[in-house]
Parts: sequence; structure tokens; C-alpha cells
Amino acid sequence: MGIVVRVIVFILGATFVFWTLSSAIRSFVLPRSDNVFLTRLVSQALFRLFQLRLRWASAYPERDRVMAFFSPVSLLTLPVTWLACITLGYTAMFWAVGVRPLYEAFWLSGSSLLTLGFAPVHNLVQMVLAFSEATIGLGMVALLIAYLPTMFTAFTEREAAVTMLEIRAGNPPSAVEMISRMHRIRGLEYLSEVWPKWEKWFVNLEQTHTSLIHLVFFRSPHTGQSWVVAAGTVLDAAALTASTLDIPRDPHADLCIRSGYLALQSIVDFFGLPYNTNSKPDDPISVTRAEFDAVCDELESVGVPLVSDIDQAWRDFAGWRVNYDTVLRILAGLTMAPEAPWSSDRAIQLPVRLFMRSSEDKHFVSPLHLEKVKSKMDSY
Repeated sequence: MGIVVRVIVFILGATFVFWTLSSAIRSFVLPRSDNVFLTRLVSQALFRLFQLRLRWASAYPERDRVMAFFSPVSLLTLPVTWLACITLGYTAMFWAVGVRPLYEAFWLSGSSLLTLGFAPVHNLVQMVLAFSEATIGLGMVALLIAYLPTMFTAFTEREAAVTMLEIRAGNPPSAVEMISRMHRIRGLEYLSEVWPKWEKWFVNLEQTHTSLIHLVFFRSPHTGQSWVVAAGTVLDAAALTASTLDIPRDPHADLCIRSGYLALQSIVDFFGLPYNTNSKPDDPISVTRAEFDAVCDELESVGVPLVSDIDQAWRDFAGWRVNYDTVLRILAGLTMAPEAPWSSDRAIQLPVRLFMRSSEDKHFVSPLHLEKVKSKMDSY
């Protein structure tokens, strides 16, 4: 009976170690999005703690400073969690091969993982386990060291475009300011050079922000900036260009919109957050007709040429916007983006229990239900 118990404990310990290694590989090495349970658990727990801290932060600049630490803390907590799990798994294996009492098994496991060497081994089996645990411990540290430069390179490339947008679209950025300023300075034909650059930016965004998921919560260096707000501004500017401006049709604007909403949808899909995946051109959007008309009046007042049929322009604009309306607002709420027109000023705040859910748990929730959730959360 004692041998059976030790075999079971050894198998359980080894399984726990392999499960932890799988979590680390799927989180840091696998070149595709994969929502890992252990990563999700750690992120949810830390997110709740940060939300508790936000109860004492009323002004946005203070809230922004608090949330600036969320992603770095979460990123550094993960390796510690993995190392702790590996230590427990090897503790069980050392106990199963005869290291007694349990405290001594834990002592030997910690010594081996951190390559300290102060706990001696007494036979070949213990030596093999100690060497394998030391190798895993060094590998975890090397993995984190290699991971950080890749992440900060992607962050720098993302933020360069976000900062440049402030030059073109103001702070907070808006699609109206972007189009108006372009019209005053260089002419609307210059927009044809802008869309391909942002199309590439959206492609890189989808690739990096679904494989290096902590990038989603890395905040911009300046309080008033956000990659979510920048994405919304560019998408709205492209949608207005394609639907409302009286200029030759530019297919690059259409492709920019498509690459943008596909990128935002992929990021939301990773978190398993609900949105309408089968939206129709005539589905309701958060931008009202009155807001659209006000934008048209503002553009016309500065000399921007508009199409004659504003009713059709509204239908075309809504047909573009419906593809990214909900996901943009979800990401604005998730990242607590600074307020900007037509994006974070109507952000959807979802409950923490939905944060980083498994993608297999995602189900369709109508925009009306999302509005009910937002109203309920705003009442807290």
C-alpha cells in the first residue's frame, strides 16, 4: 500500500510539473494566441486587486498611474507562480522517492530549482530529479529574459504610431480633427498615403497583442494616449473617408478598416469576451445620427467636401462602424482608456468574471445585453 501511495504521489507531482511547463510554453513560446488557465487565473486575481485599489482613485490621472503597474506586475508574477508550482510538484516527487519528512523534500526541491545546492542528494534517482529541476529553473529565467525585449520592441513600435497620431489628430485624437487638419495642411489626397501605414499597424497589432497578451494592458507613456483610442480614431476617419467625403474612392481606406476591425475582434476573441460576430450593416451602433450630422456640419464648416446624399453617407458609415463598434468599446473599457470621442467616452465595462475567460466559454451576447451590463456596472 505504501508503494502504491508513493507511485500515485510521484505521478501527481510529475503531472503538475508538466502542466506548469505547458502553461509557460503556451504563454511565452507558442507563436499564436492561447488562453491558458493558469495565466488567466493569475491575471484575474491581480485585476481584482487593482480594481480594489481604484476605489480610492477618483481622478483619471491617478487611475492611469495605478493601472500602469498592472501589466508589469502581472508579467513578473507569472514566472514566480510557475516556479512555485514546479517546486510543489518536485516536492511531491522527492517525497515519493524517499526524502523524509515533507519539509526536507520541500527543502531539497527549493535548493535544486534555484541551483543553490545547499541540500544534498543521497542516490541516483534524487540526483536526476535535482538536475532536471535545476534545468527547468534556469530555463524559466532565460525564458523571461528573452521574452521582455521582444515585448518592449513591439510596445515601442506601437507607441510610435500612437504618438504620431497626436500630431495629426490632436489630443484626445478625433477623426474630425484628423481629416480637418489634413485638409488644411496637405490636402485630402494625402490620406491615401496614411491608410496603408495604419493597415500594417493593425496587422502587427493583431499579431503581437494576441501572442504577447500583456501588451494589451501596457499603457502609453503619456496619460492622454492609448492604443485603443488611436485605433478607434483611425477607423472612424477611414469610415468617414469611405462614406462621407466627396473624393475619389480609395480602396486603401476600405482595407484599413477591414484590417482594423479584424485585429480588434481577434484581441477580444482571445479574452473570450462576448460580441455579435454576425453583425449586419443596419444593426444599431453607439454613434447616433445626430452625432454624425454634427460631424458633417463641422467638416463642412472648414471646407471639407462632402457627398450630396448625407442619408446614404450615414448608412454607409454605420455599415462600416458596426464591424468594430462593440469590440472597440469593450477594449476601451477593458484597458480603461482615456476619454476620447466615439470610443472610450462610451466604453463598455464588463464584469471581472468575464476577464480573460477561456475562448471556449465565449457565447453570443447582443449589443442590447452589453448595454445592460454597462448600465449595471456604472451604477456600482
